[in-house]
Amino acid sequence: MGQKVNPNGMRLLITRTWPSKWYASKKNYKKLFHRDLALKKAITESLKDSGISEINIERSVNKVVINIYTSKPGVIIGRKGAAIDEFKNQLEKKFDTRLEINIKEIKKPELSATLIADSVARQIEKRIAYRRAAKQAIDRAIEAGAKGVKIRCSGRLNGVEIARSELFKKGSIALNTFRNKIQYASERAYTSYGVIGIKVWVCMGEFFKKKQPQTLLG
Repeated sequence: MGQKVNPNGMRLLITRTWPSKWYASKKNYKKLFHRDLALKKAITESLKDSGISEINIERSVNKVVINIYTSKPGVIIGRKGAAIDEFKNQLEKKFDTRLEINIKEIKKPELSATLIADSVARQIEKRIAYRRAAKQAIDRAIEAGAKGVKIRCSGRLNGVEIARSELFKKGSIALNTFRNKIQYASERAYTSYGVIGIKVWVCMGEFFKKKQPQTLLG
């Protein structure tokens, strides 16, 4: 059976909540939705090497609150907060909106599917063997506390003529169990012989908490 459903979307309000939190009428919904996409794209492109794992956006009447989860908070904040203040001013001018940016540190980046996928992709671009990159990432995640990790690399692996897909897996990943807290991310590695696709699944175990679902990293 093919797995064609995004594990993040399938578990909304079960093990995680929405990455954007706001309410809008039908008239303004489309405009604000595309504004969120543009904001996330601008932040990701400007802070490309800052270890960003997730961006959450909350909107009120007069203000937009952006929570950035990163493994390198010092790089974004800068000396005495100068870098983040300058970046905030640039975004406010570009989007003509009052912003509040909160930088939140990820204490275990080895468990973030987004950071794992990005790390494997960047290593492949540097001509490091994809098998080595994937297996090392899986071992680090398991040591950090993950119950199971799966990485799939697809494309012209090692520059061969025929594209193929290779799967690396360790531990237990029950994707059909909704209460399993699964992180999923995909990334691309741009090489001289073509694009390599990387997909990552990280299982953090079963989620039984009765309170409101947490964020992807909570």
